[in-house]
Amino acid sequence: MYQIVVPVDDDVDRATAQAQYVLDLPTDDGAVHVTVAHAYHESATDDLPDEESPAVAATVQRLRDAGLSVEKREVYVPVAEGILDLVDELDADSVVMGGRKRSPAGKALFGSVTQSVILDSTVPVTVAAVHV
Repeated sequence: MYQIVVPVDDDVDRATAQAQYVLDLPTDDGAVHVTVAHAYHESATDDLPDEESPAVAATVQRLRDAGLSVEKREVYVPVAEGILDLVDELDADSVVMGGRKRSPAGKALFGSVTQSVILDSTVPVTVAAVHV
């Protein structure tokens, strides 16, 4: 089984781009398991929001509709560390991060979470861009 971690924030467009990247991979759908992770800014002991993030819901639905095996997980601050801990816990094969819309010069720069995951990950990290 090929395990992919897809950390999403609350931006539906970025999450959709991440899901689309996963769906475009040349794999046998039955051999792929996706864990959609959402970062909360509270600690693990704080109450979670009553409603699920729309980005999480959209990503999970899109991947499940395509026949992929999907689970949801929460990660906490520091977010990059939480993502990397999840990757290790799941023995994941890759991570698909979401890229922000940026100017041509800004495309070489990533947000701090994305940059930390790229630099510290032991597995390949893909940054899926939002197409405008």
